[in-house]
Amino acid sequence: MIIYPTLELRNGKCVSLTRGRLEEPVIWHVDPVETAKSFAAAGASWMHLTDIDALAGDGDNSSLIEEVIRSAGIPVQLGGGFRSRDGVAKCIDKGAGRIVVGTMAAYDPDTLRELAKFYPDQIVLAVDIFQGSVMTEGWRTKSAFSPESYIAAFDDAPLAGIILTDIDADIEDSDGTLGVISGLAGLTRHPVIARGTVRSVDDVSRLKYVPNIAGTIIGRALLSRDVSLEAALEVAQSDREPIAEFQ
Repeated sequence: MIIYPTLELRNGKCVSLTRGRLEEPVIWHVDPVETAKSFAAAGASWMHLTDIDALAGDGDNSSLIEEVIRSAGIPVQLGGGFRSRDGVAKCIDKGAGRIVVGTMAAYDPDTLRELAKFYPDQIVLAVDIFQGSVMTEGWRTKSAFSPESYIAAFDDAPLAGIILTDIDADIEDSDGTLGVISGLAGLTRHPVIARGTVRSVDDVSRLKYVPNIAGTIIGRALLSRDVSLEAALEVAQSDREPIAEFQ
């Protein structure tokens, strides 16, 4: 299982969003470039980076993101505000290993499929779920799609993976409940990356036993030092213990 240590950028600073609210970020006083380098030094094989300003539609952190991509030493999975084919192509040309697409997929699914075919294994679909519906516009707009039908609609696209976020669990700060993500992970052939479920190393251990969970995104828990990246990587990379079969 791949651990994706995560940074979210707002006005050039590393932040975490409280209950998804763009206007109330928690600011972490760390250097984004040096923190990205530390992820590689700890042994991470990928990192995840989100441009909150681009997601909000009120700017971007393009120069800083380019510096992170050049300096991190590991591939960068980049998300935040991708609303056009040109935007995706531009960031891939500048070195992003993968691009995460959310809202654009809901409004223009054909473009997502075309991008996935043109950039095989470089496009990731973000599926954010709240109260049984797929959310768009950074958790702000409730769509008419059920997560089951939404995931099924892209099952034939050559995606690199699907990021699943159970917003209900995230905003309630629950102890890493996996019910929604576990159920949906079994409905797709794509590798699933769980988001918002890790608050301790024990949560990483639990994820390893969920079928088709190929990775997890960890952000706030790393920056708050509730989770050690080295410990999370060790757990994620260790062999799974055998599971007893019940008759």
